Amino acid sequence: MQTKPQRLTRALSLGAVVLGVGAGSYGIAAAANGSGSGSSSTTTPTTATAPSAAPQGWGPQRSDETPLTGDALAQVSAVAKDALPGATIVRVETDADGHAKYEAHVIKSDGSPATVYVDENFKLVSVESGGPGGPGSPHGAPGSAPQSGSTA
Repeated sequence: MQTKPQRLTRALSLGAVVLGVGAGSYGIAAAANGSGSGSSSTTTPTTATAPSAAPQGWGPQRSDETPLTGDALAQVSAVAKDALPGATIVRVETDADGHAKYEAHVIKSDGSPATVYVDENFKLVSVESGGPGGPGSPHGAPGSAPQSGSTA
C-alpha cells in the first residue's frame, strides 16, 4: 500500500508530465501556425532582396538552371562586371536556353536589366539587354536591344 506522501509525489509527477506534454504540443502547434501568446518580434523590411525574390523584372530561379558556386561563380561574375562596368549581379547560373554554358543576370548602372552569356572557357559570348526573354519579349525592357560580345 502506498503512503500519502508517495501518492502525492506520483500525482505531482503525473501532473507535471501532462502539463509538459500539453505545453510542448501547444508550442509546436503555435510555431507551425506562426501564432502564440509568447513574446513576438517585429521584422522590419530591409533593402536587401531575398534570394527567392528577383529585383526589377527578373523572375524566380528556374528549376532547369543551377546557381553557380565557387570558382565558376567568381569567374562568370568577373566576366559580367568586365562586360558591364557598374552593373549589379542579381544571379549567376547555368543557361538552359542554349545561348551559352553560363549566364549572369544583372542590373546595369542605368537601372535596366541585362543578361551576360559566358561560355565554358569563361569568355564573353554576348550581352542581352532587357528582362527575361530579352528584347521584344513581354518581359524585356522597352527599347532594349542585344549587344554582341566577343566570341574569342
